[in-house]
Amino acid sequence: MNIPEDQYKEIESMIKSDESVVGIDAKKTHIIIIHMLGRILERLDSLEERIDQLED
Repeated sequence: MNIPEDQYKEIESMIKSDESVVGIDAKKTHIIIIHMLGRILERLDSLEERIDQLED
C-alpha cells in the first residue's frame, strides 16, 4: 500500500505514544479505525439509497 508521505506523517502523529512499548496508542488507533469505518458505512448507505431512488 502506497501512502503519501504527508498523510503517513499525519496518521503517525495522531497515534504516536511515547508511553507505549510499541510506540502507538492502541486505544486511540482503534477509535480512529472504528470512526472511519462508521463514516464509510454512512457513505455506503447514502450511495445505496441514491441508487435505489434511481432504479424506482
